[in-house]
Amino acid sequence: MRFLHILVILLIAGSAYGQGRDDGSLYSRYAIGQLVSFSSSQAQALGGSGVGLMSYNYLNFGNPASWSRQSFVRVAVGARFDRLHAQDAVGRSEEFIRGDLSAIQIGFPIYAGQLGIGIAYAPYSRVHYGVSANATLQSPESGELAYRVNHEGSGGLHQVRVGMGLKVTSWASIGASADVLFGIIEEGRRTIFDSVDLLQTNLVSNTRLFGISPAAGLTMFFDGQDYEVTVAVSGSLPTTLDGTRTLTLGESLNIDTLETIDNGTLKLPAKIQGGASFSYQNRWLISTEVRHEPWSNASTSLPLVSFNSGHLRDRTRYSIGVELIPAGTSLQSSYLRRTAYRVGYYRDKLYVSPVAGRDVVVTAFTGGLGLPTLFFGTRVDLTFEIGTRGSTSFNLIRDRFIGVSATLNIGERWFVKRRLG
Repeated sequence: MRFLHILVILLIAGSAYGQGRDDGSLYSRYAIGQLVSFSSSQAQALGGSGVGLMSYNYLNFGNPASWSRQSFVRVAVGARFDRLHAQDAVGRSEEFIRGDLSAIQIGFPIYAGQLGIGIAYAPYSRVHYGVSANATLQSPESGELAYRVNHEGSGGLHQVRVGMGLKVTSWASIGASADVLFGIIEEGRRTIFDSVDLLQTNLVSNTRLFGISPAAGLTMFFDGQDYEVTVAVSGSLPTTLDGTRTLTLGESLNIDTLETIDNGTLKLPAKIQGGASFSYQNRWLISTEVRHEPWSNASTSLPLVSFNSGHLRDRTRYSIGVELIPAGTSLQSSYLRRTAYRVGYYRDKLYVSPVAGRDVVVTAFTGGLGLPTLFFGTRVDLTFEIGTRGSTSFNLIRDRFIGVSATLNIGERWFVKRRLG
């Protein structure tokens, strides 16, 4: 019961923090915000290439078929901190620092190495921006009136994933899951006049979304005396989210003078990802992944910024990573030799662009350490990410970001019958 209480508190805290921030990348203003994907702390350091990873030491929520390979009950909790430097074409820049919950993951082996259950919570998209623009209007009585418009946004979507993985042959596993997607996207537009004779106006929209997305995966693995090769694919079907938008207009800080409610739907595209990994002597690991999401097929009946055919782009993401554990599975070696050393790289074309017909590309290098602890089956993973998002061409913004995360991966044997000696 204590663990359940902690889990509920973490979920509430993560959701509240995500809903309450309004500073970050301007690209999170468009459509449903910046998409987030987290399969495991190991995969995160390998450029996010997780669909082909099969491990007894980590939960891999990028592919439900991998959940069949569980021998411990596992719990993973992570937090992430980002520093962002944004710059436009004329050299104006801003810096932001943000912290958030990465994910909470739980895995149970029903039959060790054969059948396992996975449950996870993680952000699906993030909206966190703040931008202002100065302008003037003409008044017959007083001439030019200066004013400023502040655009602010916060919130995003969250996902809870529940599913099962099953080893069906000596060389293949299958899995299926259901993702419950939910969240609130809040967008505000505050107009502030220099004249004290004019009141501020505050227009706020809240869009609530909810839906369920089914997913499935397949992993094939082939091993020899010193190596193992895995080839995997996973994906989800197109999903329709039900939405309710509340629009409120008020004066100054009051936003309760007028309220309208609209109902609608938002259709998310199918997703497919494929990848492979190669491990050698339990020391070397190479993992790669390709992900495709045809967002040009998405649509909505609710008004969201740039959610239309001219701005939506088919998303393609490539990633690769390498891991080295010098000691392999030996528990007698020194601490540094039992530490996992990881590097990775990815290139991601965003699914939405502020400028119609122009792609926004993210490139980043990743890396990290998997630190062993005094408790068998438990590791602390430290991960970093350095990259750029977009450019200053075509009136776009270039983001330079640095991300650091820490994840605690706990593994214990439960449900073991005691033997009387």
